[in-house]
Amino acid sequence: MIGYISVGLLGLLCLSIPVGIVLFMLGFGVDAFFSPFPLIRGLGNLVWSTSNNATLIAIPFFVLLGEILVRSGIATRTYAALDRWVSWLPGGLVHANVATATMFSATSGSSVATAATVATVAMPQAEKLGYDPKLFSGAIAAGGTLGIMIPPSINLIVYGFLTQTSIPRLFLAGLVPGIALALAFVVITMILCVIRPSLGGERRVFPLAQMLRALGELVPIFLLFLVIIGSIYKGWATPTEAAAVGVAGTIVIALFFGRVSLGMFRESVLGTVKITSMIMLVVIGASFLNFTLASAGIGRELQAFLEGLGLSPLSTIFVIVGIYVVLGFFIETLSLMVVTIPIIVPLVVEMGFDPIWFGILMIVLIEMALITPPVGLNLYVVQGARKSGSMTEVMLGTIPYILAMLAMAAALIAFPQIALWLPDALQ
Repeated sequence: MIGYISVGLLGLLCLSIPVGIVLFMLGFGVDAFFSPFPLIRGLGNLVWSTSNNATLIAIPFFVLLGEILVRSGIATRTYAALDRWVSWLPGGLVHANVATATMFSATSGSSVATAATVATVAMPQAEKLGYDPKLFSGAIAAGGTLGIMIPPSINLIVYGFLTQTSIPRLFLAGLVPGIALALAFVVITMILCVIRPSLGGERRVFPLAQMLRALGELVPIFLLFLVIIGSIYKGWATPTEAAAVGVAGTIVIALFFGRVSLGMFRESVLGTVKITSMIMLVVIGASFLNFTLASAGIGRELQAFLEGLGLSPLSTIFVIVGIYVVLGFFIETLSLMVVTIPIIVPLVVEMGFDPIWFGILMIVLIEMALITPPVGLNLYVVQGARKSGSMTEVMLGTIPYILAMLAMAAALIAFPQIALWLPDALQ
């Protein structure tokens, strides 16, 4: 059955059928050919119970938050402020790409939205200041992936929903690896630009007075992050309530610092509806597919397959990592998560691994999928913002950052406390 599902999934995706529809079609196929029960009779109840979950309300709130930040012009102001502080490093403005992506990851919760934000603001500067297009665009694509690691993360919310694990603990677990990855991107950029200074363009040093004034542009984003994350960790609000408070705070910030109009709000709401509808269709379709797969016994089949390999638990984890790396070449990231989580996570937990730790490890692998061809969404987002050059340049530019992600995955496997010590300490 695993083989039929894999072939069917890849075949239907190659036909350019929307992912959510593909998941429903596979669920119908499993019900028709592999299940002894008429599972389709439970479809209505399953769709209602999945979409009626209060946890998922956080998704449109976080999407709306990011839309308002982008469309009100706050992203441009933040990028200019970070430029004042980091452009003196080897690599110059490339570090502003990573720093801006990190800050917006801490508010928007979406990697694609983060990459689109930074790419739109930064790309005109690359040509003007003579930066190497490969490294510059690669840093934006890689920095954008931090949106699903650094809390609040939509993908971590989906993981917590599907595995019934604590979302606040997942947010805490993702904080240290997310910041560590951002620092790794900075260090890799510096090393490359020290070896080949032409990659980094001009290094600029700004007067201290300008740097201090620029801090005022960063304060609203820091405050927004503290309000959202602080209210969750203090127990004052659930992730859904914190997301709603974050939207209210974003509107206040936009009124004071951004460009606000009825047209801006209309575009923000419309963008939120489109993105949320796509996410919910995928989540509901995956819930139905997972329901049919569980009823047809795929969990037992996969467990028997892994036990038949005769591997230790650690070796099995490496096999699972390899599976995610390969699937990440072909399957969109959210779809990859929701299809595999109900099958893989129970096996991982049964082997004695912590589901919080595995969630963070999975997110690192999902981040890689965002910047690996042919389906890496961030590659297309950045290339679309460039409006010139080839996609190959963006792909080549992401290679150093992919290696950093592989190193982070290895570090998480070797030292699980990288992800677990903060949620354990603050429990």
